[in-house]
Amino acid sequence: MKGDSNSSSLHNGTSGTKDLQQQSEVKMEERGQWSRKAEFVLSVAGTIIGLGNMWRFPYLCYKNGGGAFLIPYLIFLFTCGVPVFFLEVALGQYTSEGGITCWRKICPLFEGLGYATQVIMTLLNSYYIIVLAWGIFYFGFSFSWDLPWSSCNNTWNTESCVEFQRRNASINQTANPNATSPVIEFWERRALRISTGIDDMGTLNWDMALCLLIAWVMCYFCIWKGVKSTGKVVYFTATFPYLMLIVLLIRGLTLPGALIGIQFYLYPDLGRLADPQVWMDAGTQIFYSYAICIGALTALGSYNKYNNNAYRDCLALCSLNSSTSFVAGFAIFSVLGFMSYEQNIPISEVAESGPGLAFIAYPRAVSMMPMSSLWAVLFFVMIIFLGLDSQFVCVETLVTAIVDMYPTVFRRKNRRELFLLAVVLVSFLVGLIMLSRGGMYVFQLFDYYAASGICLLFMAIFETVCIAWIYGADRFYDNIEDMIGYRPGPYIKYCWLFFTPATCIGTFAFSLIKYTPLKYNKEYVYPWWGYVVGWLLALSSMVCIPLWMLYKISTTHGTLRERIRILIKPSEDLPKTKREQERLVAVFAAEEDAAKSTNGYFPVSEEDSTV
Repeated sequence: MKGDSNSSSLHNGTSGTKDLQQQSEVKMEERGQWSRKAEFVLSVAGTIIGLGNMWRFPYLCYKNGGGAFLIPYLIFLFTCGVPVFFLEVALGQYTSEGGITCWRKICPLFEGLGYATQVIMTLLNSYYIIVLAWGIFYFGFSFSWDLPWSSCNNTWNTESCVEFQRRNASINQTANPNATSPVIEFWERRALRISTGIDDMGTLNWDMALCLLIAWVMCYFCIWKGVKSTGKVVYFTATFPYLMLIVLLIRGLTLPGALIGIQFYLYPDLGRLADPQVWMDAGTQIFYSYAICIGALTALGSYNKYNNNAYRDCLALCSLNSSTSFVAGFAIFSVLGFMSYEQNIPISEVAESGPGLAFIAYPRAVSMMPMSSLWAVLFFVMIIFLGLDSQFVCVETLVTAIVDMYPTVFRRKNRRELFLLAVVLVSFLVGLIMLSRGGMYVFQLFDYYAASGICLLFMAIFETVCIAWIYGADRFYDNIEDMIGYRPGPYIKYCWLFFTPATCIGTFAFSLIKYTPLKYNKEYVYPWWGYVVGWLLALSSMVCIPLWMLYKISTTHGTLRERIRILIKPSEDLPKTKREQERLVAVFAAEEDAAKSTNGYFPVSEEDSTV
């Protein structure tokens, strides 16, 4: 009896262990994939088509020679934008890994590239969403019959405030050199409550902090279930801004003076092409608007099915992105032309870029329109949704990268959601610094240095060198052929090998030579330590690449040549192409025949067998 009980207890212990193992295996969740191609396309479209299309490209086009600016823009698009865009999407689809582990599998020596892009993404997550908070703030104030930034009758206005002059106005007042407009006073004295400088941070703007909290709550619930929720949300967040853009475009084109704005937007000045800064602006705009070199495209592509035609998708998305930027220029400059016409001032005095366009120039124009509140609501809804899908994809990119590094830890029930919550809370707390009275100066530092063109160009150089020269452009083309069923034309390959790295190196060098320190509002000069902080933000990502290389080389065994050979060898876990599989089958068959021959065994047919 005692023996039976011992054997029974032993059996129960064994079965209990098996049950624990089975439960552990069940808890490990799958990585997931897009349910439909449309989810991937809309997610990428939402990422790349953002605020830069609305407030940066039109202004750069006007500033740098109108239609002539399209020449350097298209050159950079086809030599850098499209090739790097396709490279990152194809890399993610081939490896099915996030922004860090994909480089670890392709070339361990260049894994620092992944860490560098995620450093940029971490900084980007903290400050980009501030624009959404501003948009939500203005959206709330748009629900009033008289927009608060259209008059000087508010508590935050000063005696220097002067209301807008209209073309048919009969007010005769003496020009005041210190006069300010109500829209600027609302922006600086009500929304930002801006201090005199970065060394006077002041108190937190609690109403703006509430707007930031609302933005983060929306962002969290858009991606809290990974691609399952993201793939559904983008059906609305990626398409709704287009509806708003079309509405605003039609409204803008019907305003008096619209043609004045469009003429300034497109009138070609070929003489501007002799200015190197025009080419620099075109190159940095491509990197900004195409979301390349930050790991987002790799993360989104990693959720594709292996045989998805990424090449066709990338060409369509690139065409959509540049077309949207071009059309957005008509929507913006038609309204600026109207404002120039109404106030009887040159359009150069009303054209703005960045936050100045979204929160000063356009609100001023909207306040002059009939039914101004309606147009203000529509405009800021578009701003919020343009920023929202770009923001939550950036957060998803960071989370994907970390989860893929530690799948056994985070791919279990509710752990990913908790990790996402931690990322959101930390980013929210960092963002609060930018919502204090001196927060705008901090925001400008992040925007100018953290994800600057210098950083992105640096990443692009190493990405193309790694894929084209270390891993091998022909080998990567074999992988692409295995995925999509055919080889793209050789143009993309030659871009990876020569044109893209050469263009990026030249632009990178020029940007360093022509570097100008940041000035807020073209007037405020930061203290010396402010510029130190800015360069630390920029270098925090770039140093990851050389530091990782030094670390891996120093910790790998063997001679220097042996270490390099080990560190540039791709992982054996990567999918094998059909040619590689056939080659392996042939090798194994040859080895099997050799083994049988060595053992003295020669297989014979049943007819020859006498047994």
